Amino acid sequence: MVDYDLVHTLGDIVRFHASRRAQSVALTFEGRDTTWAALESGTDRVANALHAAGCRPGDRVAFVGKGTDEFFELFFGVAKSGAVMVPLQWRLAAAEMQQILADSQAAVLFVGSDQFEKLDLLRGAAPNARVFAMEGGREGLPRYADWRDAAPATPHTTTVDPAAPVLQLYTSGTTGLPKGVMLSHRNILQFRREEGRTPMGWNEWIEDDVNLVAMPVGHIGGVGWGIVSLLNGARTVIHREFIPANVLEAIERQRISKLFVVPTALQMLLMQPRVRQIDYSRLRHILYGASPIPLDLLREATQVFGCGFCQQYGMTETSGTVVYLPPSDHSAAGTKRMRAAGIPMPGVEIRVVDAHSRRPVAPGEVGEVETRSVANMVGYWNRAEATAETVNTDGWLKTGDAGYLDEDGYLYIHDRFKDMIVSGAENIYPAEVENAMYGHPAVQEVAVIGVPDDKWGEAVKAFVVLKPGATPDIEGILAFARDRIAAFKLPKSIDVVAVLPRGPSGKILRRTLRDPFWAGRERRVN
Repeated sequence: MVDYDLVHTLGDIVRFHASRRAQSVALTFEGRDTTWAALESGTDRVANALHAAGCRPGDRVAFVGKGTDEFFELFFGVAKSGAVMVPLQWRLAAAEMQQILADSQAAVLFVGSDQFEKLDLLRGAAPNARVFAMEGGREGLPRYADWRDAAPATPHTTTVDPAAPVLQLYTSGTTGLPKGVMLSHRNILQFRREEGRTPMGWNEWIEDDVNLVAMPVGHIGGVGWGIVSLLNGARTVIHREFIPANVLEAIERQRISKLFVVPTALQMLLMQPRVRQIDYSRLRHILYGASPIPLDLLREATQVFGCGFCQQYGMTETSGTVVYLPPSDHSAAGTKRMRAAGIPMPGVEIRVVDAHSRRPVAPGEVGEVETRSVANMVGYWNRAEATAETVNTDGWLKTGDAGYLDEDGYLYIHDRFKDMIVSGAENIYPAEVENAMYGHPAVQEVAVIGVPDDKWGEAVKAFVVLKPGATPDIEGILAFARDRIAAFKLPKSIDVVAVLPRGPSGKILRRTLRDPFWAGRERRVN
């Protein structure tokens, strides 16, 4: 168990475990094991190499690539040096990466082998950065391993301020240019200390836990989950990316006991031919979150995997999870509470306010969700105005989500406020409609948007991806949904499509679906 009195910064995580379990395995990646002693040595070399290269506390160090053990070694070395890690989503387009690199003003850039084809564009966006190649290397580009090993493994001695930023993650930018969310050592660690004061079985770690990190490291669900795993001393298995067959194999062969996935990934696992043939007896908990999940999908997952499930609600700006739905509120039969995001984590305050007056609303009344805790971000990098718009002077952070609290304090999320559809003065939330349609046996995926309508202002429109071999049955899908939601919420039209557009974290890009229908209009409401 970690001793928080000895862990004040992220670099202390490695020091702590290396001093107590030096020969235990910290990281596993593609057949390669890294002990805590080796990770301690490697991270000290990284910190010393950064210092020798002129990188100072507060400088930004960028990484573009998929998940590897070397990424986490680099990250904790950056943390020891007092610099700030800026991991980019590897699925981003080159132009998006250029925007982020230019905004972050990275002093050093590390490029994964899967991103070498973008190297010239990346260099152009960070002309003053020293550039290194991860893994196999590239001709004319210094190799990360050579650079690291040229530095001494002596303990790095820079004094790091726990209140200083250590991680800068960029939001998806669905409403404009991406913003860099600055998270401090204290945001991440003090919040975990608060968690540890309240017994929560799903949040407890045992000595032989094996955790899987398969989400992108440029997302809080990837790098954040990796931090939590290593903080608790678990052997952490790293996958380059989420490949369903590989995840099932890891559960089977690596004896995975914990993992975090987004709902889309959970659905992809359930579609694998072998999913019902795997032995899941070692799997203790699946944590899921980052977007709404249809009840039917969750019910199927609880039946197949048979482990404890815990929903995680949060955002990059809150260092990850601030609300959880415990395993005790999950049931294969399906319950009302399985539609909830859950209850606040220890040390977290949640309230729902009127979007205009900003005053708290009564239980059951929909408003904007706000949260306050030590996990709230330092702010947006070089965006003081945007920071002030998001976090008020009392520390309450606007999530941008529409939801309500019930009488028992459970939070229910309707949708993002910006995605809300106003049809005939009625507020309709896409996630609610999607949830109603998802359980139809022919529907694999569904996305709902609002489109202009001369009579109602906006009309509900759905895009459906059918399951393999299914035939289109629009009337049948509508009839199925009609039994679950009010008639005014039903789609006025349904388009069958091959795929839905998704962002780097797997979220459906409703904006991409919506844009053609609103082209040429001054406002995106009608």
